Amino acid sequence: MKAHDGMYIDGAWRPAAGGDVIDVVNPADEQVIGQVPAGTALDVDNAVRAARAALAGWAATPPAERAARLAALRDGLVARAEEIAETVTAELGAPLKLSQTVHVGAPIAVAGSYADLAATYAFEERVGNSTVYHEPVGVVAAITPWNYPLHQIVAKVAPALAAGCTVVLKPAEDTPLTAQLFAEAVHEAGVPAGVFNLVTGLGPVAGQALAEHPDVDLVSFTGSTAVGRQIAAIAGAGIKKVALELGGKSANVILPSADLARAVNVGVANVMSNSGQTCSAWTRMLVHRDQYEEAVELARTAAAKYGDRIGPLVNAGQRERVRGYIHKGVAEGARLVAGGPEAPRERGYYVSPTVFADVRPDMTIAQEEIFGPVLSILRYEDEEDALRIANGTVYGLAGAVWAGDEAEAVAFARRMETGQVDINGGRFNPLAPFGGYKQSGVGRELGHHGLAEYLQTKSLQF
Repeated sequence: MKAHDGMYIDGAWRPAAGGDVIDVVNPADEQVIGQVPAGTALDVDNAVRAARAALAGWAATPPAERAARLAALRDGLVARAEEIAETVTAELGAPLKLSQTVHVGAPIAVAGSYADLAATYAFEERVGNSTVYHEPVGVVAAITPWNYPLHQIVAKVAPALAAGCTVVLKPAEDTPLTAQLFAEAVHEAGVPAGVFNLVTGLGPVAGQALAEHPDVDLVSFTGSTAVGRQIAAIAGAGIKKVALELGGKSANVILPSADLARAVNVGVANVMSNSGQTCSAWTRMLVHRDQYEEAVELARTAAAKYGDRIGPLVNAGQRERVRGYIHKGVAEGARLVAGGPEAPRERGYYVSPTVFADVRPDMTIAQEEIFGPVLSILRYEDEEDALRIANGTVYGLAGAVWAGDEAEAVAFARRMETGQVDINGGRFNPLAPFGGYKQSGVGRELGHHGLAEYLQTKSLQF
């Protein structure tokens, strides 16, 4: 695709306020594949003004018409699926098959779900002698990450539009080309001018200006807990609503009655998918002491199969960060059973699929989010010990439980302090709420819970 050299503001591609640009680099070969403008506070202000001006008209648009625009947007994404997949592969480094199935397939499903929800959601209800209206919260700042560049955009923009909000999107600087393709699809779907706006730029410049802007009513951010803390502080000062999808250190708990081979193989695949760049990845595998060494061998064998099948990390900084964690794991006494810090290729930001055994719960690699293809396997004594370890981090985003009996797995999962748990390999559900407990975030995305984030309530008494 050819990159746009402007911002999508008020229904058209407009020149950026400043002359600075951001290079877009292919992480597989380190070549520059395009440039986009580095937005300034002035670009952000122009976009927010456009969103504010369009708000009253869009909020008053009948939900059925908003649903029709979202259905047209979904169809536009379907029509561009191949181009989007190739673009995600070029700027993120994901293998093309993963880009086609996950990076494009999932957001198309989510866009479709919000087209349906916009048409069926109860935007008003009777409660005793009151009528309660669910109204759009206003102008939404959507600040999205690079790891699932289209999915994270759709998971914010689609429910915001369904709710009747207007949006300014600031995508991650590593993956802006996918965001530009999305803007083209929005335009072709007939979404009115100003309802959706795109500003590319750096987080500390454009992202901060957007979060601070007095005319933004809600900031929806997905990214690291450290940046989420800053956004929450900025939003708190302005009494803005926030929705935060932050870090994770999810536990994959394999109970003694489980099919050990299946649980370990699916667990390794989960961590290696997207090169480990998934906030909900099950990066801690918890195994009973009697099955521990067997599980370690299964994981070693499984990891070896991923050698050439995973893509690079998104940039040089991420690669060095992940390698630093691998060095730290070795230094703190964990046993390296697969992979390691050495670069597997001369070019590209690759890290070998890495598995650590003999990981203690207090080790850095068992507590901090690594965001790379690194699995820690921990030993537990009994179920209460497993629960203590599973809940023993500041995060609570996702997790998994495996058991021979589903009820046994559910009973354990109910005691986990986390927002999502997959039981015996349960499939991703685009209608189920996604979000975290503790420092993994505030609010939920997807389904009607995700739509509710973009609504505020008004009650009329009769």
